[in-house]
Amino acid sequence: MKTIIEPFRIKTTEPIKIISREERVKALDLAHENVFLLDAEDCCIDLLTDSGTGAMSTRQWAAMMLGDESYAGSRSWKHFEKTVQSITGIKHILPTHQGRAAEGILAQTMIKKGQVIPNNSHFDTTRANIEFVGGIAANLLCAEGTDTADESPFKGNMDIEKLEQCIAEHGREKIPFAMITVTNNTGGGQPVSMANIRAVKKVLKKHDIPLVIDACRFAENSYFIHEKEKGYHGTSLLEIAREMFSHADAATMSCKKDGLANIGGFLICNDDTWAENFRNLLIMREGFPTYGGLAGRDLEAIAVGLMEALEYDYQVYRQATVQYLSKSLIEIGVPIVRPAGGHAVFLDAKKMLPNIPPLQYPGIGVINALYIEGGVRGVELGSVMFGSFDENKNELPSPLELVRLAFPRRVYTQSHFDYLIEVIKEVWEKKDEIPGHRITYQTPFLRHFTCHFEKVTP
Repeated sequence: MKTIIEPFRIKTTEPIKIISREERVKALDLAHENVFLLDAEDCCIDLLTDSGTGAMSTRQWAAMMLGDESYAGSRSWKHFEKTVQSITGIKHILPTHQGRAAEGILAQTMIKKGQVIPNNSHFDTTRANIEFVGGIAANLLCAEGTDTADESPFKGNMDIEKLEQCIAEHGREKIPFAMITVTNNTGGGQPVSMANIRAVKKVLKKHDIPLVIDACRFAENSYFIHEKEKGYHGTSLLEIAREMFSHADAATMSCKKDGLANIGGFLICNDDTWAENFRNLLIMREGFPTYGGLAGRDLEAIAVGLMEALEYDYQVYRQATVQYLSKSLIEIGVPIVRPAGGHAVFLDAKKMLPNIPPLQYPGIGVINALYIEGGVRGVELGSVMFGSFDENKNELPSPLELVRLAFPRRVYTQSHFDYLIEVIKEVWEKKDEIPGHRITYQTPFLRHFTCHFEKVTP
């Protein structure tokens, strides 16, 4: 089999600034040991997120020039609406400025204090929006998903037995809807099978509970179903996506992921009453329902990007890049979440630094070491982002301590990843020198974005 190459040519370049190790140590100190607070230009390989950080295609840039900036009912809105409906088959389409805005509208209109929202795994903003209105975000990940070394193909699945137990425990009246996240970002970017989506829907339908899909990476999940699930290999990614959405009553979406755009999202549903409630809050928060906080040019870029994300050759290339990094790290001996997910490689910080307790945040230690060694910025998905507190305000660790290296779409080449492998190898070889950390400042919600750390002296 020949080398899988990038299915594009590079026409515009952006210079990368590389600062010295001493400058990186100083920059991290000024950022209170939190890579979110670094200047982006001081990160030579920025893998903090794949959200809105990708490169747009010539077709997207060309479409932007056709942007109709009319306040209401623009041509660009009609293009966006038609595209989303053609993929999802869902009736009501409401654009938002990004995914968390859709989550916020969903939570504020649908959730009452004390109600429970089951999910395979809630991501950070989803959980925060639910908890902000007094809801309880319940993660019902399958058993395979908690074992980072397990090679099962669909480790993002929801545990059906846990879902049934959740409904039995809380009752239908305390569950306004359930969610399923594709792919499962919190659990290592792992895919969800179509069989699992069907099984979840079957249980929910029996209890008259609506299903909401968190669809940020729907195209990547469609690719995994195509490659790994029996009966789908001859089916187009578009057809697979349509089948996924056919089981949903509603969906939230950050178009900064599989919309291949730098901004944007949507909230969609089939129920007329839901749509009316969503629309009323959207007008107050985002803007008129046919632009939802976006310029016409953004709507055009998203409409093109959503279809490009469903191109098979693009997904083959993207997954080959993920596999290239994961295979190299396995050969070195670095513990990672296996198999590799769809949009990132996840380092297992708990196994990398077994000497550091979870509440000294081993993921932060690995993150900061990557930056100091090579200017690489990643993100912790562990007890800082997903920890919790009991009724006595005692901090509880997360089940997993991960470091996510998220791949911006169509941005970095193989030599960048070869450099990244060298940096991770250096960190791995010096792992015994990495300290723990404690938090010296934090906010009540989404603390990982702005909190301050200091090193813990052994």
